[in-house]
Amino acid sequence: MGFVGGFVRHNDTVHQEVQLADRLRSEYPSGVEVKIFENHAAKQAHREILRVLDTDRNGALSVTEKLRARIVLYGHSWGASEAVNMARLLGKDGVPVLLTIQVDSVSKFGEDDRSIPANVAQAVNFYQLDGILHGQRRIVADDPSRTRILGNHQLNYKDNPIRCDGYPWYARMFMKPHIEIESDPDVWSRIESLIRGRLAS
Repeated sequence: MGFVGGFVRHNDTVHQEVQLADRLRSEYPSGVEVKIFENHAAKQAHREILRVLDTDRNGALSVTEKLRARIVLYGHSWGASEAVNMARLLGKDGVPVLLTIQVDSVSKFGEDDRSIPANVAQAVNFYQLDGILHGQRRIVADDPSRTRILGNHQLNYKDNPIRCDGYPWYARMFMKPHIEIESDPDVWSRIESLIRGRLAS
């Protein structure tokens, strides 16, 4: 389950998080549900996750259905904040999450994108600190005995700029480092490897 940042549309293929979802969807046509949502569509995303987990279609999740859940949540900017928020909502439902992935996470109003809830097994954070818009520097586990933080990885694009073709001029002018990390193929290759590793296990 991916979440795009800002006011990006869920099907805008300029963005790496959408491209990743498309690749995974085409390579895992059955047995894996791949969805991507706008960061303000949390209620819709939450309903969709519960619907997918409800395998007997009786409208309620059994303990077995909850324990079978193998959920990965990822996002960029406000979408990364929403990924953590979604994990927290699922924790209230008693649903475990395998992995959360944050890319230059920017906390949405009323959300905490720093503290990873205890129903998350593993979490990783990629961020940069340049420009007027930059990500959460450090994520921490609410319960370190239950959640492993895989890393808080800082990126820097001053000496290694990334092309941001397809983005509007104002994004390239006013928030370039924030969209460089979103466009960085190395970051997304690492993310894809992490997700594929969870799908294979």
